[in-house]
Amino acid sequence: MSLKSKIESLLFITTRPLPANKIAELVEGDKEEVKAELDKLFEEYNQKEKGINLQKIGSNYQMVTNGDNSKMITDFLKEEITGELTPASLETLTVIAYRGPITRADLELIRGVNCSIILRNLMIRGLIEEIEDKKNMVEKYQITFDFMKHLGITEPAQLPEYEHLNSAEALEQLLKQKQSDQMESIEK
Repeated sequence: MSLKSKIESLLFITTRPLPANKIAELVEGDKEEVKAELDKLFEEYNQKEKGINLQKIGSNYQMVTNGDNSKMITDFLKEEITGELTPASLETLTVIAYRGPITRADLELIRGVNCSIILRNLMIRGLIEEIEDKKNMVEKYQITFDFMKHLGITEPAQLPEYEHLNSAEALEQLLKQKQSDQMESIEK
């Protein structure tokens, strides 16, 4: 896999701007080579006819849609936001409501599939939010106050069968094993 491909993939899935140094760390590349590749990508993507642009603010980078397409994107998002949730979105939202705050890795372990697009759609709808766990240096997802307000609850513990579903022992063991496996792979 080329350095360009890795950087593009990372920028495509992230929900917020990433610093060049963090990109270099994540793609396991030389910082100067990554910065040079980012400069090339910036030139490549920021053409008038491109639907995707690479935004750069300071040393932070993020893929964004071309501003010329904003009306079409706004119309599409209005439809997406007001439309019904898909079964996969409902499942993801339920897991976050009962197990949150939860990392994307743990969420994907529970669901067995990549959740990037679903997470982005749920955030656009204002149903979940991304928070930073500074202690463990990871991002986690939790339901929003607006979501709880819509359900008529003041805290997640008021969800039906919350105690049982929030503390399921088998799930806890599965998550602990996953975390242990991740730590072992990092140490290697």
